[in-house]
Amino acid sequence: MTALSATAASLAAHGVAYSLPIARAAARNGLDPTLLAAVAAQETGGPGSNAGRNILGDGGHGHGLFQIDDRWHAFARSPAAMDPAQNAERAAEMLHGLLDRYGGDERAALSAYNSGSPSARGTTTRWSDGTTLGYADSVLRHQAQIEDARAELPDALGSVGSYAAPMDASPRIPLAPPPTAQHSEQPWLDELAAETTASTPTS
Repeated sequence: MTALSATAASLAAHGVAYSLPIARAAARNGLDPTLLAAVAAQETGGPGSNAGRNILGDGGHGHGLFQIDDRWHAFARSPAAMDPAQNAERAAEMLHGLLDRYGGDERAALSAYNSGSPSARGTTTRWSDGTTLGYADSVLRHQAQIEDARAELPDALGSVGSYAAPMDASPRIPLAPPPTAQHSEQPWLDELAAETTASTPTS
């Protein structure tokens, strides 16, 4: 078993959907695969779920596993955006670039991925224990669950610094920030009812 397939198997064992394209995109962009998987879980999974969905959401503007916004990224206006592998690659490129921009600060990069600002709370998610978390904190909680090493958010927040050195040159796409979040809660909550008709089947 190769290192890539072992990583994908480990992610899959923790309930991560599309584990192989996520593992491949993380490796190609020098990212911790659990962090990238956690972004997918946050964007299209939901509290307590590690399995992201390949859906069209956010009023039709968020595309695919990582909800890349067609108002800011031409890629999201192409059919490729609904291919989980290409969607994961593009999200990994963006996250890599944001980590580079903010000196490896995961919370700043995650906040910017969601809202365009490294200091914004961003969209909020209410977890089953009643905790409401801002975007970056919620992603880090997903990451802790995927790692299966720390179950509590304070520990996850203490583990910033998994940013790996770039594997190649600077990101290959412009890093226009997404629009400021318009939802008081994570958008997937509003989109689940429409998911059946909005989903794109994948093999």
